[in-house]
Formats: sequence, structure tokens, C-alpha cells
Amino acid sequence: MKPLARYASLNGYVELCRSLGLEPAPLLRSAGLDLSGLGLQDRWIPAASIARLLEQSAGASGYEDFGLRLAERRQFSNLGPLSLVVREEPDVRSALRVLTRYEHTYNEALRTRMSERGGLVTVRVELDVGETTETRQSVELAVGVLHRLLRGFLGGGWKPLDVCFPHPAPADTATHRRLFGPVVTFENEFAGIVIEAGDLDAPNKMSDPLLRPYTQQLLESWEPSDDVTIVSRVRELIELLLPTGRCSVEQVARSLGVDRRTVHRRLAESGETFSTVLDATRAELAERMVANPRLSLTEIADMLAFSAPSNFSRWFSGRFGCSPSRWRAQRAGDTG
Repeated sequence: MKPLARYASLNGYVELCRSLGLEPAPLLRSAGLDLSGLGLQDRWIPAASIARLLEQSAGASGYEDFGLRLAERRQFSNLGPLSLVVREEPDVRSALRVLTRYEHTYNEALRTRMSERGGLVTVRVELDVGETTETRQSVELAVGVLHRLLRGFLGGGWKPLDVCFPHPAPADTATHRRLFGPVVTFENEFAGIVIEAGDLDAPNKMSDPLLRPYTQQLLESWEPSDDVTIVSRVRELIELLLPTGRCSVEQVARSLGVDRRTVHRRLAESGETFSTVLDATRAELAERMVANPRLSLTEIADMLAFSAPSNFSRWFSGRFGCSPSRWRAQRAGDTG
């Protein structure tokens, strides 16, 4: 299946677009994403969609350093719960090891590898989004975020020995030089950062030894498993695709990088069908949307990919035992 990443990967995207004179919503839609999804930081989406969005945004804005500018807006907390664990590691070396070991908890397409030789440590960043597409902006985003994390641990005065990118230099390298200094180079064999090995042994001043037992329990719960259910993947993609009007088993299969027969077979192994997962996901979304008085029932019907509001009303009544308008009124009365 194609790798997924969390919407948190796009943290700061809307603000960056608007600062560069771009309207983010059309760009998101063209990449198969939606603006409202940015509010759901832990929601999984295809990593390839993020890569396409960043490339389209760079082209539309005319800024070849779009991904790097987005990295500037990232915070340590954007790693989610993993930031709690990394923050409590005793030294930078240990923090980096945890970060690379558990990067699958926020981005399945990202592979970060450390190697040490002759007093130097090379941290390589690789990106595999599961399909052939340009990833220049995504690579620069990943390297930029890694650089920011290292500076967070080692202080604002820390500087790497080399920052490497495999692609050609942009016409204007001002942002790259401002962030990385004169050590940034292009057309290298890899993307990543070279640092002195001694830097990794620096103590982590943020660490609190009393919290480490708790963070170790978190690590145990994040051990990679082959049992990540196809049902959860399909549910995430249905939720993503429904508002676009392109939600079908064929489209879900393409997003997962498999054929429709594989989707049906894997769902059957879990005791589900595509229809049952679709219906359950729709029900969960419908309950949440109908409870929101700012959304009209016509809008909700459209967002849930019903061909007409009357079809949505019939489906809702069969699922919840009353019409959506009556359900909304009852809910308003219960909370009034």
C-alpha cells in the first residue's frame, strides 16, 4: 500500500500560502485534499498528495524554496506525541535515534538514517511516496525540519558541517543560505545533514529523568506492527475522498497502491466490505455534521456524496431512526 502521512505535515501551509499571495483552498483541492482537513492534524492522507501539493504551490507562487519556507513555520510540537518522548531523551544522539525509529508514527514515506565515521555523523533523509512524482519540495521540507530540530537541541549558535540536496540549486539561494549558512550544497548523492559526532553527545537540557518511565511506555505502544488494519486505512481515505465526489473502491485502491480485488480481500479478512466501511464512516461524519447548525442539510448531503438531499434524508432516517432535521432539533433541545 502507498505510504501515508499525517495532515500535521502541512502545519503552517495556509499561512505560508497567504503570505505569498496564494489562495490555499484551490491548491488543496487540486491535490485531492481539503482545507477543513488541516484542522485534523492526526488524520492520515497519501504522502504523494502532499508532495504534489507542495510542488504545485511552489510553481503557483514562483518560489522554488516553498518547502523550505514551510519548514521555517514548523514547531517541535508538530511531531505530536512523539515530541514528548524525544524531548525527554538524555542526549541528542538518543533523541535522534528515537526520532528515526518512530518516524512512521507521523510519516510513513520518510526514512531517516544515521551513519558515523571518522568523527562525523551523516543523517540521510529519503522519501518514498509510493509513486513517480517530483519530491523536491518535500525533501527540502524534511531536511529543513531536521535542521530546526537539531538547532532546538543544540542552541541557536549551532551550525552543521554540511547540508546536502540531490537536486540542482534554485535560481535564488537566499533562503537556503540564510537558514543553513554557506555549507549548503546541491547536486549531491543524497539529501541530509553532516554534523560532528561530538554534537550528538551533548546533554539534552530539556530532559526530566522523572518523566522517562512514562515516555518509555509511549514508545512501547508505538512499536511497528503488521496488524495495522486495512479497515482503518480505508476509513481514512473514505473520509478524505467523500467531499471530492470521487469516493469509490477503485479510487481507494489507487490511493493504497493496490488493485480493488486486494482491497475487497483484505477487508473480507477483517469481516468487512467496502460498503459496510463506507456506511459506517458516513454515519460517523453525518452525526458530527448534522450536529453543527452552521451546515445546511443540503451542504451535508453534498459533502457526504449523496446525489440529492432527499437521498441523504432517507439514508439518515434508516440509520438513525428519524430525519436529519428532527435529529438536529432534538440535539439542540438536549443541549439548550
